[in-house]
Amino acid sequence: MSIWAVRIIFLILCTLGGFAVSQVRPELLDAGRFWTLLGFGLGGVVIAVDEMLRGFSLRAFSAATFGLLLGTCVAWMFDNSGLFMWVDKEDEVTRALVRMSLFISFGYIGMIMAMRSNKEDFSLIIPYVRFARENRAENLLLLDTSVIIDGRIADLIEAGFVEGVVVVPRFVLKELQQIADAADPLRRARGRRGLDMLARLQRNKVNEVKIHDADFPDETETDAKLIRLAQVLKACLYTNDHNLGKIADLQSIKHVNLNELAAALKPVILPGEVFSLRIAREGKDKGQGIGYLSDGTMVVVNNSQKFVGQQIEVQVISLLQSATGTIVFADPKHVPASPPAPAA
Repeated sequence: MSIWAVRIIFLILCTLGGFAVSQVRPELLDAGRFWTLLGFGLGGVVIAVDEMLRGFSLRAFSAATFGLLLGTCVAWMFDNSGLFMWVDKEDEVTRALVRMSLFISFGYIGMIMAMRSNKEDFSLIIPYVRFARENRAENLLLLDTSVIIDGRIADLIEAGFVEGVVVVPRFVLKELQQIADAADPLRRARGRRGLDMLARLQRNKVNEVKIHDADFPDETETDAKLIRLAQVLKACLYTNDHNLGKIADLQSIKHVNLNELAAALKPVILPGEVFSLRIAREGKDKGQGIGYLSDGTMVVVNNSQKFVGQQIEVQVISLLQSATGTIVFADPKHVPASPPAPAA
């Protein structure tokens, strides 16, 4: 059942409740329409408040309740102290207004202070109570399908570069299962790789992995659900999807794109540098050879076609930025001596 279905049922019940009130008491029978509209209006107000509090988490509600209770206790102590004895000499309306202002003011201050406080601050008020670190929103790592299938996130976590609780939504797990059951062999292999990576993440002892059951029935796209969940959990979204990253930027959601991270960590190569390279295959132009750096960067080497399969020293002459990345152009530095010709 969707959230809006529940809201409609609630609105109907409020409307019927207003009508029922007018039927219970004889003096209200003539005002049935008014009470029916009043019930409908009150239900609408509650739904509007619910919509405004969409991003209000259970933690914030608990903190606000605790702050309200603390502020009320402080107001009660002030009310029963000698500071407000002068109020007793005033009339009943003045006494009620002063006490109401006192409780509302301290209740408000208590709520605001509690909601602005960190979880560790509560240990100063409630001794021996500490909140677990894994509940901190800033330490939650929300993974999407692409980054799980990619697999590099597992290497980063095992190397200790990424800290926090890994959160995998149930709807992402379901999407991985659907990919693993696909008829297309390549798609099926990608899905199974993703499931293997999840199992690897769960086996590691560095970061805790949690499967989150939250779902958003009113959203049909996985990306939209990920954005909503990241907003609710205040989590950092890990993805390889460029478009999803752009949407996260628009929603002010912290995110990490592993492709962008890998590009930022690539070694900087400048013209004139010399390094060893294995010529893997022939190039498109005559005499060219193609090699690859350890990070996958393609190197086009002039006059090296005859060295395919060999390791030679090359010197960088220029770089070219393309849509797929950087292409390095180089010349052979030291050409190895040709083997002697066989005797006739």
